[in-house]
Amino acid sequence: MPISLRITALALCLAALPGIALAEKADREKPVTIKASKASADDRNKVQIFEENVRLVQGTLEITTDKLVVSQDAEGFQKGVATGGKDGLARFRQKREGRDEYIEGEAERIEYDGRTDTARLFVRAQVRSGPNESRGPYIEYNGYTELYTLSAQPSSGVSKSSDGVTVIIAPRSAQPARKP
Repeated sequence: MPISLRITALALCLAALPGIALAEKADREKPVTIKASKASADDRNKVQIFEENVRLVQGTLEITTDKLVVSQDAEGFQKGVATGGKDGLARFRQKREGRDEYIEGEAERIEYDGRTDTARLFVRAQVRSGPNESRGPYIEYNGYTELYTLSAQPSSGVSKSSDGVTVIIAPRSAQPARKP
């Protein structure tokens, strides 16, 4: 597959980072732009690496990181790993569908698996949507089930952190009482 098609496919996969169910649906139809100070491609092993000041934009989706590594398996499924960035955190931001509101997230490492439509945020992970916020050492989002999982450690490993998770849910605005 030519590198330009692989990059486009990668961007479509990365567009499914946490918040896909809430994100602008039109973003998937927008062109993808990836800017970085350095880029390399290993066609034999199907790996692309973007380094230093990496910025991926597709519609309202924006991902900023120091390093983005994309790999593709034999069946064409892609995985992306974003690491580092300002203060050592990879970040994403995307407008929510039908609202004047954005979903934002950050972590030291963000992994996306196109086969399982799953995003995993590791270490100092946060996801914010409007006034609501989730924080912890590990956050996982499954795009198929639209389920968030927050944990002090990933299910496949041991966390050195003794911190638990924090979820902040803002109160609803006062609504008028319903008439019987």
